[in-house]
Amino acid sequence: MPTAKPQPLAARLAHIPPTVFSEMSALALRTGAINLGQGFPDVDGPRSVVEAAERALEGGANQYAPGIGVASLRAAIARHQQRHYGLEVDPDQEVVVTTGCTEAVAAALLGLVDPGDEVVVLEPYYDSYVAMLDMCGAVRRSVTLRAPSFRPDPDELRAAVTDRTKVILLNTPHNPTGTVLTREELQVVADLAIAHDVLVITDEVYEHLVFDGLSHVPIATLPGMWERTLTLSSAGKSWSFTGWKVGWATGPAALVGAVLAAKQWLTFTSGSPLQPAVAHALDHEPDWPVELARDLQSRRDLLCEGLTAAGLSPRVPEGTYFTTTDISHLGWADGREFCLALPERAGVVAIPTQGFHDDADAGRQLVRWAFCKQPDVIAEGLRRLAAADLAR
Repeated sequence: MPTAKPQPLAARLAHIPPTVFSEMSALALRTGAINLGQGFPDVDGPRSVVEAAERALEGGANQYAPGIGVASLRAAIARHQQRHYGLEVDPDQEVVVTTGCTEAVAAALLGLVDPGDEVVVLEPYYDSYVAMLDMCGAVRRSVTLRAPSFRPDPDELRAAVTDRTKVILLNTPHNPTGTVLTREELQVVADLAIAHDVLVITDEVYEHLVFDGLSHVPIATLPGMWERTLTLSSAGKSWSFTGWKVGWATGPAALVGAVLAAKQWLTFTSGSPLQPAVAHALDHEPDWPVELARDLQSRRDLLCEGLTAAGLSPRVPEGTYFTTTDISHLGWADGREFCLALPERAGVVAIPTQGFHDDADAGRQLVRWAFCKQPDVIAEGLRRLAAADLAR
């Protein structure tokens, strides 16, 4: 019998490499290394939220939820936006529940971006952004947050946003750099969006994980921006339930409707028993993210001080789970080569960030480290790094 011909991967995916997070986490499992790469905590969120999920399971919330999300969660999301930011959101028209913020990003771009549309994105970017932009056929215009400050250059932003721009895709607090955009920086974006009649999609999953007395400012709160902004977030980071994958999008009904129009053909609906539990988290565990941020700040300091002692001089982040180091002085060809060798050299895994850049030179020597781990895990990772020869 003739041998079946291998089926090629679809062209829209063929040039997109597998996510580096899966690769590096698999490397950590295979080698037994400490995973200071992928950003998932090693302690679960509030027990009361788990109990709310258990009640929902036992109470029969085991069939399809409404595609837009269960009413109790949509109402809780609206209350969250009003309580924290003074945004009045209609839970029936201006909220959609998604399967994590990753689906929210995918559905937002699929619902709003046509082939050939220009989309401005800050780099380094979360890797799902570029994958989805490629799948949409978008023309990507990157604005680089450059080491060591990792702040957006207003002139580069102005040069990137034109009358050809359809969407500005923001992420603040920013993964992987830990930059929290200031009101003044956001105002530059807002002025450009208004002047060029551009939509803004903003990923704010780390909204509550901000340090040193700083505050997260949603761009939707700036004058003239609510009507052109789609805000995305989730419970995964702020309440330490990353595996639940419950996120949301809020904004004007037309923009939320575009997300729902795409979502219905992706997952259709999201986990029924988890949605009322997340509603409980938003309404009844408001102090959890505050305490988590305080705890993470101490772990950030532990990691940054240890990396400095190991000769890796990190940039102290203002938010998120992550810090970034430049490894140029160690003699490696790039961050990927360094990270692939690190488990054998030191028994630690980190994430190379060069794949999150269009500007290859800006990202080639950068490595991301996660501090959402228990202090003893961080301390052991640091002990290993300090004892290792990290030079090429």
